[in-house]
Amino acid sequence: MIDLDGAGVEVSGPDGTRTILHPVTLRLAEHRIGVIGANGSGKSTLARLLNGLTQPTSGHVQVDGLDTRRDGPAVRRRVGFVFTNPSAQLVMPTAVEDVGLSLRRVEKDARRRRAAALQVLEQHGLVDKADVSVHALSGGQKQLLALAGVLATEPDVVVADEPTTLLDLRNTRLVADRLFGMRQQLVLVTHDLDLVQRCERVLVVEDGRVVHDGQAAGAVAFYRDRELSR
Repeated sequence: MIDLDGAGVEVSGPDGTRTILHPVTLRLAEHRIGVIGANGSGKSTLARLLNGLTQPTSGHVQVDGLDTRRDGPAVRRRVGFVFTNPSAQLVMPTAVEDVGLSLRRVEKDARRRRAAALQVLEQHGLVDKADVSVHALSGGQKQLLALAGVLATEPDVVVADEPTTLLDLRNTRLVADRLFGMRQQLVLVTHDLDLVQRCERVLVVEDGRVVHDGQAAGAVAFYRDRELSR
């Protein structure tokens, strides 16, 4: 369960304080939650609040009662984050080493850790790429590997920030099917209005505010109307 209680984000700059996200109070309990909005609307800031990548400057964010400020490491063990560009997450030379890095906390023995990483890669259809350089993988394979590394730690929630934006149609389908096939709660930030229709609940973010919160069809219709009226 993720609770935002008056959680907002402001940043200071040469021109004074700017509000990135106005205070929002939400309880996110559904299994599949989408977040849509224009570029710069604040939706990625909202997503980053959920595992403490961004801290609120007002209010609080809690995951199963754990505060993102006070209990940051414990929150991040519960809430995995998938970035738009997988290169931001893939830091080891090969696929198996990258997944192994995610497993380092739970498996200290290097041989058993490699075996566990290979098993994770098998589950994601990437075991044949185990010893391949991450730089030699396709965009879709990189995103699947980034997701595999997140899921290897068995979080309760996965927040995915526009995970298909850089992918072609085939790889978009592969990554989307993997995301929606997870047991974990999914919070999906996306511009793909067809994809977000698969969510149970969708938030529309505009100018740093959550301006609509409801079922997918109604939220998409609301967003389209707002965009067309601009």
